[in-house]
Amino acid sequence: MRLLILGTGGMANNHAKNFRAIDGVEVVGAVDVDKARVTAFADTHDIGMRFTSLDEAIAWGGFDAATNVTPDRAHHPTSLALIAAGKHVMCEKPLAETYEKAIEMTEAAEAAGVINMVNLTYRNVAPLQKAREIVLSGEIGSVKHVEASYLQSWLVSRAWGDWRTESQWLWRLSTGHGSNGVLGDIGIHILDFASYGAASDIETVFARLKTFDKVAGGSIGEYKLDANDSFTMSVDFANGALGVVHASRWATGHLNELRLRVYGEKGGLEVSHSTEGSSLRACMGDDAETATWRIVDAGTVPTNYMRFAEAVRLGVQPDPDFRHAANLQRALDLAILTEKERCERRLS
Repeated sequence: MRLLILGTGGMANNHAKNFRAIDGVEVVGAVDVDKARVTAFADTHDIGMRFTSLDEAIAWGGFDAATNVTPDRAHHPTSLALIAAGKHVMCEKPLAETYEKAIEMTEAAEAAGVINMVNLTYRNVAPLQKAREIVLSGEIGSVKHVEASYLQSWLVSRAWGDWRTESQWLWRLSTGHGSNGVLGDIGIHILDFASYGAASDIETVFARLKTFDKVAGGSIGEYKLDANDSFTMSVDFANGALGVVHASRWATGHLNELRLRVYGEKGGLEVSHSTEGSSLRACMGDDAETATWRIVDAGTVPTNYMRFAEAVRLGVQPDPDFRHAANLQRALDLAILTEKERCERRLS
């Protein structure tokens, strides 16, 4: 696979390192509107071709697939251009800013017959994969209750950088700069974490969103800090389970932590993932009588980067695909509506 990297910001470095480590993958080009940035990026990762527009790269055409690491609002037009050129696409999350745009991208990719995938990075967490396997096996019985959280502390501490002075964080706090806040940024991750681990799609949502005062006047320069910082959400799953999902950037002491608890009629599972690692605990069988939890060995799983490269090689569509990400975006869009309307919404 000859790969083009579109967008050369911070996350693009992860894409370059991971793809370059895969046998049979050659990173042949990089694109960024900032000439100095794309040059520095290409020099760092030993990439030959450098472009300041996607049109130039498509006109050159010397690549089979692209990984789209542009800002959220650029995913839609750039991915459509790549699909129209017949290129396979891995896109960073969220797929698009709205469900309407996401489903347009989905239908275009499916009509073109190109491999399409969204980089929902926590699919790389082996304990999550193992939890889903256990749920599907029936070992914990019919799922009744699901609890999921995504906690970050970068509005409290400077461990990630200073959001007061750094544009890479400020734009995430401003709707005028394309952000849907914590809901749009990490909400898609925790909804996927919950639904994938519980092995069931979300059917209805009811959310509450909150934007807290952070600075006097509510703005820093051109950035109006009006995007949501925290959300809570009650959901119904297709398998009949009830769920609670929440996320915040005010979670002191949690740099970046996802947690999922799945409770069935015969047992329970708990997946934890943070900067310190990941784990899976289970309380099943006779242990349910004594509330004894045991660590489960989850092994290892291939990364999204590996699976995308393999999908392109074999011509077999992988998961999570554009359609799955579009459905998650529909849940996020409806969550915003439920905050305004104060009533739940059904996805279909």
